[in-house]
Amino acid sequence: MPHTFDLLVVGDANPDVVLGPLDAPLAFGQREQLVSDGALALGGSAAIMACGAARLGLRVAFAGRVGDDDAGRYMRDGLRAHGVDTTALHTDPTLPTPLTVVLTRPDGDRAIVTAPGTLRSTTAADVPGDLLASVRHVHAASYFLLPGLAAGLPGLLRTARSHGATTSLDTNDDPSGRWDPPGLDAVLAHTDYLLPNAAEARRLAGLDTAGPGESAATLAMRGPTVVVKNGAEGALCHDGDVLLTVPGVPARPVDTVGAGDSFDAGFVAAVLAGLALPDAVRFAAVCGALSTRAHGGTTAQPTWDEAFAQVTRNGKNPA
Repeated sequence: MPHTFDLLVVGDANPDVVLGPLDAPLAFGQREQLVSDGALALGGSAAIMACGAARLGLRVAFAGRVGDDDAGRYMRDGLRAHGVDTTALHTDPTLPTPLTVVLTRPDGDRAIVTAPGTLRSTTAADVPGDLLASVRHVHAASYFLLPGLAAGLPGLLRTARSHGATTSLDTNDDPSGRWDPPGLDAVLAHTDYLLPNAAEARRLAGLDTAGPGESAATLAMRGPTVVVKNGAEGALCHDGDVLLTVPGVPARPVDTVGAGDSFDAGFVAAVLAGLALPDAVRFAAVCGALSTRAHGGTTAQPTWDEAFAQVTRNGKNPA
């Protein structure tokens, strides 16, 4: 069956209100605090990744749920404007679109507060079977925010792989702090690439004090190739046999919101383009760094040519 899309992204789509940097503790008691910047932006790990992949030239479809409200229409219109197909982005008749407020600090750290809305009703049944059969790769995001989807994710990824697609997962943070869902091993069994950041990798591996390399090696024993985003230190990858590291990309970030999702988009695009694993990780690191040039998760996502040129300037030609 011919591939209608290069990539199907499944997961969360919600507006982000990004405010900051906040240079004092968050004050309650009805206190007014001022910050220098604020923006309304496309948000949700899955939605940002989808936009980044489309910007890199992939044919991208998105599956998930939004509410029948202004926020849902904002997300649908925004994804379409970025070139993402939204046929499988369903409108929930009862629950609102999720909303997220991101508060940033001068040191680059941020707090994220989300009202889940339709995240609670999203399931694997929202993904059409013919879509799974017509894509080259399936990426799922925000595993811990989407319990209904998480329950059906093993079957969804298994079906995608049976049609010849590769798969990836970025779990993102676990708001509960438990990091031990009983179904995660079943998901990893059908996941080609696991894409956590260093803190997430350590928690997923159950290693409180481990470094990112040890965390990646431990997670790789559970099935997937593990690609860890390590901030300014760069990235690393473990395929079950070999650990490789990629240095950080020099950058003066304006806003790091969505950088990890842009990394994911770069990695998947590079893998689908046939780049070797080390070169794919280098390309992904550049995509993540370039995405920090402006406020919001999607504003500064690079094109393929922009990212390729940066990789070449760094002395690594992935061609």
